[in-house]
Amino acid sequence: MSSKAGAATVTGPVGGSAPAPLKLAVILGSNREGRFGPVVSDWFLSRAAERADFTTELIDLAGVELPTALSFRPEATVRAELAKVSAPLAGADAFVVLTPEYNHSFPATVKSLIDWHYAEWQAKPVGFVSYGGISGGLRAVEQLRQVFAELHAVTVRDTVSFHNAGGHFDEAGRPKDSAGCDAAATAMLDQLAWWGLALREAKAVRPYGG
Repeated sequence: MSSKAGAATVTGPVGGSAPAPLKLAVILGSNREGRFGPVVSDWFLSRAAERADFTTELIDLAGVELPTALSFRPEATVRAELAKVSAPLAGADAFVVLTPEYNHSFPATVKSLIDWHYAEWQAKPVGFVSYGGISGGLRAVEQLRQVFAELHAVTVRDTVSFHNAGGHFDEAGRPKDSAGCDAAATAMLDQLAWWGLALREAKAVRPYGG
């Protein structure tokens, strides 16, 4: 488990009331049989739930079947799958992509979700929680940063990553080093909150022109 240092705590306007909580969509990217992702997502959602500056919604891609063949006129079955995810993405102020690393990259389920949407990502911040073997999923994250840059999203610097992830959680799904991973999550969420609030306020003044 690792984190990059440096984060700022979000506060409300001086002398004013606290801003409304940001809507955070947490995307669980793995749909592999026997996946470890739910262990990580349960922990992360419990950390996010302790914060007053976010409300969270989980988008579990194991329950979504989007085809890789894109269409401007999707069939009814595809529209039904899109209905599960498009509205939560559009309504979100910020995202966290929780991803494993498959063959030096991120899962195809994540790429399909990204490619079926465009405006939903624009001018919003994206954070990452990754897990895997020795790399901790960070190679998947580095590729996702390039993808989201193309979509006019802002990826935050700090990440939460679990190297050899299975060894970091006990049989009940609790982190063995709660202090370390909690600190990493706080740093990433602080940056996500700063960007989420800044971009939400900017878009309220003028639409994003990307």
